[in-house]
Amino acid sequence: MKAKNRDQSLSDSRELDGSYDQLTDSVEDDFELSTVCHRPESMDKLEELTKFTKKELQVLYRGFKNECPSGVVNEENFKTIYSQFFPQGDSSMYAHFLFEAFDTNKNGSVSFEDFVFGLSIILRGTINDRLNWAFNLYDLNKDGCITKEEMLDIMKSIYDMMGKYTYPTMQDDAPIEHVESFFQKMDQNKDGVVTIEEFIESCKKDENIMQSMQLFDNVI
Repeated sequence: MKAKNRDQSLSDSRELDGSYDQLTDSVEDDFELSTVCHRPESMDKLEELTKFTKKELQVLYRGFKNECPSGVVNEENFKTIYSQFFPQGDSSMYAHFLFEAFDTNKNGSVSFEDFVFGLSIILRGTINDRLNWAFNLYDLNKDGCITKEEMLDIMKSIYDMMGKYTYPTMQDDAPIEHVESFFQKMDQNKDGVVTIEEFIESCKKDENIMQSMQLFDNVI
């Protein structure tokens, strides 16, 4: 039974990265099993649960496995990988928030499934799907609402990562002004917090907010 599970795990992994070779030596099989801590769901299952094709999943998996041979990535490695895309700024805090959003199981690691499920929503999801995902990112303590402080923490992390190096150069108080403007529009009943309903309704109504939400396309 264990041997069958072992063979199936190897088969699933190779199906994803398209590297299956019947001539693979058994020593390499043992090495792969010893270094891989987590093997993702089968290709068909992932295609069914995401909006990616098999080919796209294979490309994504090759890249993921190249950076994370064990099959999962912890927060420190995630920050290191993410910093390569924004060498001109400090991306560590935003990468922390992003990791928290991808780590849906809250176990301190992001698997390939976690990664592609989130990416599928961000890149291929409906407006509501994407706004729900964005709300979850801003809701740092996951209590179902966004405070001004939480929104400011996210905005500061984005400005630290890329805002200071834009042209024209942004002022240091730009994140605060940005948040004040957003929060005034979103907090419709003026109770000091933004609910998911207020967030989605405000984003859909205000073209400027929706354009700012497109920032996710650039920083994910």
